[in-house]
Amino acid sequence: MNIAVIGTGYVGLVTGTCLAEMGNEVVCLDIDENKVSQLKAGEVPIYEPGLKDLIEANTSEGRLSFSTEIEAAISRARCVMIAVGTPSNEDGSADLSAVHSACDTVARCAARGLVLIIKSTVPVGTGAEIAERMLRSSRPDIAVVSNPEFLKQGDAVNDFLKPERIVVGAEDEFAIQLIQELYSPFLRTGNRIIIMDRASSEMTKYVANAFLATKISFMNEVSRLCQLSGADVEQVRNGICCDSRIGEKFLFPGLGFGGSCFPKDVKALIQVAAGLNTEVDILKAVDRVNYRQRETFFERVSDFFNGQIMGRKIAVWGLAFKPRTDDIREAPALYLLDRLLEAGAELSVFDPRATSRVKAIYADRLNYSQLAYDALEGAEALVIATEWNEFRRPDFDRMRRLMARPVIFDGRNLYPPKRMIERGFSYFCVGRPDATLGLPNQEHLS
Repeated sequence: MNIAVIGTGYVGLVTGTCLAEMGNEVVCLDIDENKVSQLKAGEVPIYEPGLKDLIEANTSEGRLSFSTEIEAAISRARCVMIAVGTPSNEDGSADLSAVHSACDTVARCAARGLVLIIKSTVPVGTGAEIAERMLRSSRPDIAVVSNPEFLKQGDAVNDFLKPERIVVGAEDEFAIQLIQELYSPFLRTGNRIIIMDRASSEMTKYVANAFLATKISFMNEVSRLCQLSGADVEQVRNGICCDSRIGEKFLFPGLGFGGSCFPKDVKALIQVAAGLNTEVDILKAVDRVNYRQRETFFERVSDFFNGQIMGRKIAVWGLAFKPRTDDIREAPALYLLDRLLEAGAELSVFDPRATSRVKAIYADRLNYSQLAYDALEGAEALVIATEWNEFRRPDFDRMRRLMARPVIFDGRNLYPPKRMIERGFSYFCVGRPDATLGLPNQEHLS
């Protein structure tokens, strides 16, 4: 099948590449000439495990290409996928300007009988609005389909090739048949394709992300109760996740959720509710708890130093919003960087993948380390903000020798608190009793 994918971000690149892997002829389109030039040269602008190898294989075999010639590619396509960004406006609503621009180009250039597939996350009613837009452009032959993505960054290729489910919102039988044909190679193990109306499909995407965000904020709220009451949130989590009604995923307390989806989609759903003159109190609380969690963690660092952070060297491990990605959008680490810099700290940072993206924002305001241990030299504390696997079993003796003070603030609960005392560290984490060396605060600060 000849497919055009508009947008070469995480969703567009993974989608286009994986469709090409199944034998389709795919061209990924973007208005950013530099990005397209990079891709043509074999340089992948994002880090996603397995993606670069698939891109190289499919471009070399002629199934996958990249272009800025959007109109020409659309005119040859049997279906067009819209995978452009829908960032938040100031009020939290979704900015659909890129989606509208892409759809208008499709209306102008598409061959007859085209299927237009919306992969971008869009508010409920957008598919109907785009269908009306096609009618106004005298293109009733273009079928508009909602086909939201459910890709986890860090495992997106595997998610696309082996989907748990594929959600399709469509009103046109021809479009439904084309979608079933398109996705049939991915459904050989019996995973489901779920056909529904467009509005329900659009709502499904938001609700899925909002529910997962709710689980995270709920556990972060519980972590605060545990911290204040002396309970251990990890033991509590183990006690509830064995219940099949609850499950074990997305119940890890930490610094809150980030990335391009959860924060944006929670805010967008709040705005959808406002447009319908109703309230979604739980989602508003989810959003508040998420940002309060970061501030609470910063306050613990500040309180340890009696508010005297000016001039202190602090190391930060982890900058991406989650491991196995270089994405720093809404990353909790950036909030902590900003607050620590405002307080006058000298920061040395390390991340296996995201350092260059952070450097593009902070420039010389941070010290960038090539190795995790390099960031610790002379540090009075280490802040762990992302749970990369390489942080789980470090050389603690080496860490203690390098640091000016053996103090760790762990926003991801990577280590057993009692064991950290044995290793000679004061250890502060999330929702668990503090593990300190028993020194008075002024001795820490001497």
